[in-house]
Amino acid sequence: MIIDLRSDTVTKPTPEMLNVMMNAKVGDDVYKEDPTVNALEEKIAAMFGKDSALFFPSGSMANQAAIKLHTQPGEQLIADKYAHVYNYEGGGVSFNSGVSCKLIDGNRGMITADQVLAAINPPDFYHSPLTSLVCVENTTNKGGGACYDFEEILKIKKVCKEHNLGYHLDGARLWNALIAKKEDPKKYGEVFDTISVCLSKGLGAPMGSVLIGDSEIMGKAIRIRKVLGGGMRQIGYMAAAGLYAVENHIDRLQDDHNKAKEIGAVLQNLSFVTNVEPIDTNIIIFTIEGSEEDFISKMGAKNIHFYGMGQGKLRFVTHLDYTQEMHEYFLESLQTL
Repeated sequence: MIIDLRSDTVTKPTPEMLNVMMNAKVGDDVYKEDPTVNALEEKIAAMFGKDSALFFPSGSMANQAAIKLHTQPGEQLIADKYAHVYNYEGGGVSFNSGVSCKLIDGNRGMITADQVLAAINPPDFYHSPLTSLVCVENTTNKGGGACYDFEEILKIKKVCKEHNLGYHLDGARLWNALIAKKEDPKKYGEVFDTISVCLSKGLGAPMGSVLIGDSEIMGKAIRIRKVLGGGMRQIGYMAAAGLYAVENHIDRLQDDHNKAKEIGAVLQNLSFVTNVEPIDTNIIIFTIEGSEEDFISKMGAKNIHFYGMGQGKLRFVTHLDYTQEMHEYFLESLQTL
């Protein structure tokens, strides 16, 4: 039994998902003739109460397209210092859009309206970049799966509206936040100009993300996707996996959250663990005394695999393929290490 807790991206399609993939109706999506892709886009747009949605091969490409939609070269976006768009998208903000990032020192990857307001460059001061976009991430990846308070999201929206700024949500793990906070996706659709949601993390599809927005801003999204190399043909086989995941794998995210909290409770009682960060969803970040490498190696010998994040932090991520049998073995392995 191999237990892989590196990420919720490591899952494989379930037999039921494979079945719908193999029986999908497909067409040429570059011509917008793939019925399964069209159905996925329509379903997710409706979930968030938006006019338009577009299927992307990856979350990074969806985020990068959104940034391009909102900005012009030489401008600046505001984001937390932990933001995925800054840390884990290969420098795409500068490469694809010619935009710089003003990073905020938030709390577990989450920023406040007051911090956003303080970070806006004066629009008539031409020596500094023009601030044009605010990007927030919910849940936060590097922040340990933390969930925003929706009231703070609304306060940031007010700042964006008053200063004519775009508002983009990197919602790669938004599904987790919706379950953890018992929220309605339409609330998010009402607030954000654009939202990206991922199908290949907590929902267990093999690939794909969807960018959502109103038709006014999304009109250029398909051109930007093409420029970024994201035009796809008979991609309905993968869209079918996404459709199945959205229809069947959202509610079960609570199981991942429960397991994560149980892991956290065990870690709290281990003498060599010095800190466990708050656990809101399916990501556990903690620190230990002694060597990270030694701990990772000893767990690897038990066929348990995970990442060190640097600066003394380690991470476990629960997911669809992490079974109850694995969970019990893993907890026992921690307690007897």
